[in-house]
Amino acid sequence: MEASQVKQLITDQLENVEVEVETDGYQYQVLAIGEMFEGLNAVKRQQAIYACLNKYIVDGTIHAVVIKTYTPEEWRARNPA
Repeated sequence: MEASQVKQLITDQLENVEVEVETDGYQYQVLAIGEMFEGLNAVKRQQAIYACLNKYIVDGTIHAVVIKTYTPEEWRARNPA
């Protein structure tokens, strides 16, 4: 599965989330930034992303996923202009 397909799966299911996905052909690195993560702990944030991909994780299409999630404020704090 291409990185663009993984990105589309997430953006189709989560509103107002900016998503970037990279892959080496085996492992996917997902970066997601959105207001929806406000007030959620790390586990709940990752569960939101996994819920979008679960079908493909279960059937083995996606083997490994590394997820990093941020609110827009957290992202700006990590990446000052």
